[in-house]
Amino acid sequence: MIEFSAHRPPKKFHPEPFAYHQEIDLTIDALTNLGVGLGRVDGWVVFVPYVLPGEKVRARVYRNDKRHSQADLVEILVPSPDRVEPACELFGECGGCQYQHFHYEQQLHWKQRQVQELLTHMTTMDVPVAPVIASPQTFGYRSKITPHFQKANADGVIETIGFLKVGRRRDAVELDHCPIAMPVLNERLPSLKAEIRRKAKTYKKGATVILRASDGDPPVLTEHKDVCQQRVGEMTFSFNAGDFFQNNPFILEAFTSYVREEASAGTARYLVDTYCGSGLFGLTAASAFDRVMGIEISESSIVWARQNAESNGITNASFIVGKSEALFPECDFPGKETAMVVDPPRRGCDEVFLNQLFAFAPERVVYVSCNPATQMRDLNAFAEHDYALTRMQPFDLFPQTRHLECVATLVRTSA
Repeated sequence: MIEFSAHRPPKKFHPEPFAYHQEIDLTIDALTNLGVGLGRVDGWVVFVPYVLPGEKVRARVYRNDKRHSQADLVEILVPSPDRVEPACELFGECGGCQYQHFHYEQQLHWKQRQVQELLTHMTTMDVPVAPVIASPQTFGYRSKITPHFQKANADGVIETIGFLKVGRRRDAVELDHCPIAMPVLNERLPSLKAEIRRKAKTYKKGATVILRASDGDPPVLTEHKDVCQQRVGEMTFSFNAGDFFQNNPFILEAFTSYVREEASAGTARYLVDTYCGSGLFGLTAASAFDRVMGIEISESSIVWARQNAESNGITNASFIVGKSEALFPECDFPGKETAMVVDPPRRGCDEVFLNQLFAFAPERVVYVSCNPATQMRDLNAFAEHDYALTRMQPFDLFPQTRHLECVATLVRTSA
């Protein structure tokens, strides 16, 4: 079925193969790694959000690119048996979640499949991706949220306090309750929003508020520069609320244990922890090595990494402030006796760091990434420098969303 709309297209709209706001019926074949459905009309690829594999849907085209079109979902004609009712009334409007309409076991299946497709199409490495390790908690797991707001309008009123809308960089949707956030965060939201609106005139521009749960029974709420604590196995980590720390505490023990096991699986006596934050991976793995050295660009994180080592009774770990490539001149570990944990930001590793890593030639590298696409790009560089990928293990730190963490184990194949 094909229908047309009288809406006037944008000036740069390309009218082929579909007219602006033309409605088309199609079957969804797969999900992309961005969580968007992929279907075809006469062989032409069309991307549609908030749909599931196997569903027949009606969609409204808003853009034709060189090799595909993009469309908004109008109606589910034949639903998938894996479709469930979203827990959040803002699902589809708020940009935070992509999979609340998807049965959790199938979320894991498709995340594994998406990583495998990226590995197959973006690298030369032929390793099966392991099944995704599930989060013990699929709602109420997130220990940090960041509501946004813009400055007050002409009447002195802050109109919206919440999360960014889908596809927007400034516009937010009003947030009263987030199902994936820990209860202590949701309990704070009403009074927080009231405080912000009372002080509306003091905000000269928009802002982002940090709310974080600090470990305890029940968890304690912290804000901005407050100090948080998080229990991971037998260790307790302290860090500033605004500094980076993984946001799903329920899976952290399994996550860090796996990284420790992979890093220590060879013969390495030493461990280097790059992009180390407040010491999460380096300190949880310290018992398996003679010495550990970590590096992080955030000075406050390094302060806490050193204090976390002391408070947890770890005496064989040291930490320095700087870019990751600055570690190598400071490190006296022999490369062939060293394992390395690499946990870069979403953009992946930069070329300067990778070249120094390859010159250092650690025995093995455990590469942790929240962005499989940039991780795959970097894996090709490892392959060119005599490293073999032996394992690829995803962890679902972000249920109900398209995001996940992937842990790649790389072993040097030549002396």
